[in-house]
Amino acid sequence: MAVTVTDANVDRDESIVVSTDITETEWNAFVDAHTESSGYHRWGWRRVFERAFGHETTYLAARQHGDVVGVLPLVAIKSWVFGRSLVSLPFVNYGGVLAANAGVARALIDHTATIAAAHRVSHVELRHRARHFDDLPFKRHKAAMCLPLAAGQGDALRALPPLVRNRVRKAEKSGLTAETGGRELLADFYTVFAHNMRDLGTPVYGRVFFDELFEEFAASASVFIVRQGTTPLASGIGLHFRRTLEMPWASSLRSARSLSPNTLLYSHAIRHALAEECTVFDFGRSTPGDGPYEFKLRWGAEPSPLFWEYRISKGGRLPDQSPANPKFKPAIEIWKRLPVRVATLLGPAIVRSIP
Repeated sequence: MAVTVTDANVDRDESIVVSTDITETEWNAFVDAHTESSGYHRWGWRRVFERAFGHETTYLAARQHGDVVGVLPLVAIKSWVFGRSLVSLPFVNYGGVLAANAGVARALIDHTATIAAAHRVSHVELRHRARHFDDLPFKRHKAAMCLPLAAGQGDALRALPPLVRNRVRKAEKSGLTAETGGRELLADFYTVFAHNMRDLGTPVYGRVFFDELFEEFAASASVFIVRQGTTPLASGIGLHFRRTLEMPWASSLRSARSLSPNTLLYSHAIRHALAEECTVFDFGRSTPGDGPYEFKLRWGAEPSPLFWEYRISKGGRLPDQSPANPKFKPAIEIWKRLPVRVATLLGPAIVRSIP
């Protein structure tokens, strides 16, 4: 059901009606049936974005003869640095248009012109796994990093590359332990996550974001923790959707790097994915060539380019919000020097406007 528009002037079907008139039940039924959907397309993420960040959302549905044939979730982002935008979807790896065919996809993207005008945004950003609209500008600066898992694989450690296996054993011989749980482990997760984000020079999400995530998706979310004694050294959150376990947020303390807690964290999460009969472990997106990208390649992850497509408003231009942008370097260096407590206090107010 992948959608690719090869003709920018595809005929408009007048029977397709786009509006916000759709129930949560209808929305999720369409998302769950669509082969190209991600867990982020589910309606519950709308509440997460609204409650955790205070952002206004617009969830568009396309109907044909009364049946839902397409959806497009949009979140309005307002930033005094980056301006105004509509993003599908911010803060997460995947989003964009889900449609029964190219005509429906075109009807949805055309309707965003009305929403964009109402919000006075410079662009609409669609985070797709493949090109949908050949006439739209796009970026291919990120890649999904996914590791196929074989059913009945048995000992997950034995299937890993030798270098990775050695580091896992090193961590275990150092007395590190790993555990899996739910929201009761969020405090430990966030302690490591906030510290690591400060070290990277990146504002951290507020704890409320993860609280709201578990409020909506407790049944399909897991927390992974690696400890030395009772002290957490590495942590991650895993999201289950269909037969994939994705770990979009993972961190470890730089001070403990010699013990390889990050390697133990991922091997533990992969074991969990196998136990849950997952066929894919998704490491999350990375920038080709950077450290995390190379780290994930060593596990055997297969990179797939992501296509972020843009509908640019009149007078707008492609955004450049990458930390690699030289103009952000001074701010990043200053942020790295902040006390963790200060960075954790200030970060959520800033990062809510950086999708």
